[in-house]
Amino acid sequence: MNASPGGTGAGGLPRKVHAGYALGSLATGAFGTVPGLLLLPYLTDTLGVAAGMAALLVLLPKAWDVLVNPVAGRISDRTRSRWGARRPYLLVGGLALAVLFGSIFAAPFGAGPAAGAYVAIAFLATATAFAFFQVPYVAMPAELTDDYAERTRMMTWRIAVLALAILVAGAVAPLVRDAAGGGVPGHRWMGVFVAALIAVGAVGAFLGTRPAPQGSVGESEPSLRAQLSVAGRNRPFRALLLCFVVQSAGVATILAGVQYFADQILRDPTTGPTLLFLCFVGPALVVMPLWSRVGARLGKLAALVAASLILSAGGLALVAAPVLPAVVVYLLVAALGVGYAGQQVFALAMLPDCIAYDTARTGRRQAGVFTGLWTAGETFGLALGPGIFGLVLALTGYVSSTTGTAAVQSDTARLGVLLGFTVLPALLIGLATLLLRPYDLTPTLLSTLHPSHAPTTPDVPGTPDAPRVSVVDHGVVVRANAIESHGKGTTTP
Repeated sequence: MNASPGGTGAGGLPRKVHAGYALGSLATGAFGTVPGLLLLPYLTDTLGVAAGMAALLVLLPKAWDVLVNPVAGRISDRTRSRWGARRPYLLVGGLALAVLFGSIFAAPFGAGPAAGAYVAIAFLATATAFAFFQVPYVAMPAELTDDYAERTRMMTWRIAVLALAILVAGAVAPLVRDAAGGGVPGHRWMGVFVAALIAVGAVGAFLGTRPAPQGSVGESEPSLRAQLSVAGRNRPFRALLLCFVVQSAGVATILAGVQYFADQILRDPTTGPTLLFLCFVGPALVVMPLWSRVGARLGKLAALVAASLILSAGGLALVAAPVLPAVVVYLLVAALGVGYAGQQVFALAMLPDCIAYDTARTGRRQAGVFTGLWTAGETFGLALGPGIFGLVLALTGYVSSTTGTAAVQSDTARLGVLLGFTVLPALLIGLATLLLRPYDLTPTLLSTLHPSHAPTTPDVPGTPDAPRVSVVDHGVVVRANAIESHGKGTTTP
């Protein structure tokens, strides 16, 4: 990160705002990780729910968010308060999310069908609270800064914290569960631990973004159908969203399979899940600056494709895990982590560009509309992952248990675990890059919308004068000279 002596980033936002905004990823990372990691095995190996039914119980509450997230975006677009349009939801929605998350693993009915139904209802309420936190949170960057490269810097901060949140939540949560004795009591304490992590992230984001300009929030569309119509006319957003939904399903399938992969393939149910998460998330903390440089050189689109292919290739290589030494398996998982870091940061950095593009075309800023649809799609993809993995388990004959320990499985069930963790998500993530073919949004394209404005300002140190997008009176003022693209359809951001 480049910053002035006064603590202001190169794009104008203070570093404390970057850091404060990024803290919200403690909440999104914890909720995005732990249910996908532990909820399916909690249902099958602690509550005794059959794998197929468990898959539905995990999928349906999250699928509900496809409807709730756009509503949350529309409501936050219309909110007017002394804290701005988005910040009240960071506090209220985030604290509600923390309390409701703890309730998922409270298990007031013990094991059996009633326990499964309770989990589904609690998960539904938690997913609703998450929508009212996440949608305003994701909408904020498009309003905190109008600078093309500054949004990438904000996403770099955010994804770094997100990686840390995934590391802490994904690696430590199983340790808390096991330290508390496993089974129902262990999951209760784990729920309290993750709830506290979510609360810290929500309060930190609310307080950390207080010094930032709130930006202008335009009038939102009155219905879901109208919002879908707006998004449908934005070709770059449509392509990016479809790709990200499919890739989110692939990533969530990997997360859902971690415990099963550690149990059935690595034969290490105690330390295996934690080591897998350390290898998956740890590299992201190291390679994030490298991905930032790659994006500056190749452009966000090309960097996203490259990261996705690394993630996909690592998954395909892991199919050989049963005959590989454990150290090689963990190294391959680390390669997945490198690709995952880039895939996340560039997809999220491209979203505000799509919003700016729509503002330039229409003269209306509707960040809540786009982020509502985005988070709805992402949430649906994250829900599909455990559902897909649970379906694979059901089809291959996985046997559930009420003991808190996985039952002995057949060779067919173990093969299902292996393929569900490796080949299936690799294909989803890799093939999804084909959906990006219509995406052509670059600084050069933005510059053609309003080419007659003031001179350029360098956005990325060491690069030519890069385009900047500034929002004035709900319109976009593009200050740019055309720059050469690095390959077809890409430019230096």
